Amino acid sequence: MTEPLLSTERLDLWLPRSGDHAGLIALLADDAVRLHLGNRPTSAQEEFNRLCRNAGSWALYGYGIFTVRRRGDDDVIGIAGVFHSWRGFGKGLDGVPEAGWIFARRAWGQGLATEAMQAVLAWFAKSFGPARVACMINNTNLPSRAVAARLGFVEYDHHTDQGTELVLLEQYV
Repeated sequence: MTEPLLSTERLDLWLPRSGDHAGLIALLADDAVRLHLGNRPTSAQEEFNRLCRNAGSWALYGYGIFTVRRRGDDDVIGIAGVFHSWRGFGKGLDGVPEAGWIFARRAWGQGLATEAMQAVLAWFAKSFGPARVACMINNTNLPSRAVAARLGFVEYDHHTDQGTELVLLEQYV
């Protein structure tokens, strides 16, 4: 693919490509970015597996995680999308479209996650709606919970995973 699938005023959203591997490694290298994602170091192997999972959702279901860049720039500043998940704990998160986003610290506080996800959800609704989309967020990740609220997600349950309380949210697009 030689151009992004979606563009917003400030962002280009690309389908996963093999060249994104280094950008994912850099994105997840920052401890602050990983704080609410299990807060453990990542590796090149784990980020390769994430890239393959992201591409796999696209190949199997026709939707997935986008690689996010500022318009006209090749630097990966985040990932965002609706992907097909299987969390394995039920509670409405197994085998459903799940929204998710991760952004580099240098992109925080600028509304970029909201901007990217608004474009993603509009595209998903047009392509696959009406549909229920779920998401889960670490209870202590207040900025991400604020993004979810701006996007129209509402809390429907909680789940504790290895001592971490997760807020489960949903919306219908």
